[in-house]
Amino acid sequence: MKFRSSDFLVIAAYQIAAHATPEQFEHKVERAKSFYDHMKAQHRFLTGQDDYIFAAMLALSDLDVESGVTRMEQLYAELKPEFSPGNSVQALTQVLILGDDNPEASTHVIALNETFRRRGIRLDKIYTLPALGILSLLPADRDTLVEQVEETYEWLRTQKGFGAWSINKQELLLLSSSLVAVQYVEDLRNGVLTTTVSTSITNIIIAQQAAMAAAATSAAVVASTSSN
Repeated sequence: MKFRSSDFLVIAAYQIAAHATPEQFEHKVERAKSFYDHMKAQHRFLTGQDDYIFAAMLALSDLDVESGVTRMEQLYAELKPEFSPGNSVQALTQVLILGDDNPEASTHVIALNETFRRRGIRLDKIYTLPALGILSLLPADRDTLVEQVEETYEWLRTQKGFGAWSINKQELLLLSSSLVAVQYVEDLRNGVLTTTVSTSITNIIIAQQAAMAAAATSAAVVASTSSN
């Protein structure tokens, strides 16, 4: 099965071009295809073009394909009872193994989600679930993280161009979560986290935002086509 042309494939190709040397391109593409094929074998109907970007990021990592996919399946089994839909859970597992292979990863995500829900904030939706995973990777107090995301969200909502008519709640929560995570990464680069981990989180945020942009573009194209 070949990768199909799409906005997701363009972004995946950019990820490889930006983070690998020319002599590594072929090897990284082969690894991306291997990760994708393994995910497709495990979740035929969940795995699609929106997984191209994270397949490329997995290819750029030092993860072994077999053990990486096995760990993703373990996380999926642990997290699926807590969250839906399934394709967002798969994206969440990709974030977690890219960021830090912590044996307590699932526990951290579930606990952080409960903290958000107690404040009336839902990050367990289709667009925001991977962002929940990113936040769970940060060595920060859960209550503090939730407060910072909430404060960022409320501040952005008052700004021009961020009203309810311009951006919906889930999109704004995604942006708020990303801004909080990026700020932590900038601070942590000063010595609290290793460069490798902080860079990984930054790249994951970029990939997630790119995936959402590609999804929005594809949806707009479909809507335009169907209206003509």
